[in-house]
Amino acid sequence: MSPPWLIVCATFLFATMGVCVKLASVDYPAGEIVFYRGITGALMMLGVARWSGGTVRTRVASMHFWRSLSGVTALVLWFYAIGNLPLATAMTLNYMSSVWMALFLIGGAVALGTSRVDGRLIATVLVGFAGVGLILRPTIAEQQLWHGLMGLLSGVIAATSYLQVTALGRVGEPEYRIVFYFSLGSAIVGAATVLWSGLHPLNLRGAALMLAVGVLATLAQLMITRAYGRGKPLVNASLQYLGIAWAFGYGVTLFGERVTPLAVSGMLLVVGAGVSATLLRSRSSRAEIANLADPPNTA
Repeated sequence: MSPPWLIVCATFLFATMGVCVKLASVDYPAGEIVFYRGITGALMMLGVARWSGGTVRTRVASMHFWRSLSGVTALVLWFYAIGNLPLATAMTLNYMSSVWMALFLIGGAVALGTSRVDGRLIATVLVGFAGVGLILRPTIAEQQLWHGLMGLLSGVIAATSYLQVTALGRVGEPEYRIVFYFSLGSAIVGAATVLWSGLHPLNLRGAALMLAVGVLATLAQLMITRAYGRGKPLVNASLQYLGIAWAFGYGVTLFGERVTPLAVSGMLLVVGAGVSATLLRSRSSRAEIANLADPPNTA
């Protein structure tokens, strides 16, 4: 399957997973859902490793630890937001990661003083935050600001996690191994929350939802990882925002979520800001590579 189609399928699976998380959140806390999601994903990746003749042994355990720590934290916050916010709203706030990465780039440039800050990148970040403001305005009226802030924080932490996934890919870690350790970390953190709050009994409906969350999330994560390893980053990042459209459709048809012009406008601003940030970062990276390959003559 080509990288663009991998992204399209992955976004649909992630949105469908969000539906299952929202349904499961009625009876189970976010940490418990993360626990089952992690167990399912780890077992699936062990099967993939054995089938492909590979191994989950790694020489970069510390890199996997930090990636899992940030990724699992973002996941818990995201599941919490999904359970308490309209599905498309929670998805959009998490997808702010591209804008956050642009903000990290600006902060790094200012702190190091190594390059001039691109005004277009600053404008992109401001547009993204304007979009978030429009999205959260309806939730403030519903006394759900806390849930919105948790969804926004999940996007911040997810941005750092994506950078760590990129680093793992550069040192040669295969997709299944990256997903395995993330899933293992999810299971461990989820188990800790279960020990703290207790394990809720699983009925047939609950077991089916937990299994669906684990399978859908793991398959989608594999597709995303493979697409970014083989495809064009800008195309992938642009198509990834289809997840918001899928979630929007699910929210309206399955949960009767209210559609407001402000929320829709905010989502469009976030999507535009995310795509623009990815484009500007891509151009910046290519320019830096070109300068390294052909440094200016200072004689």
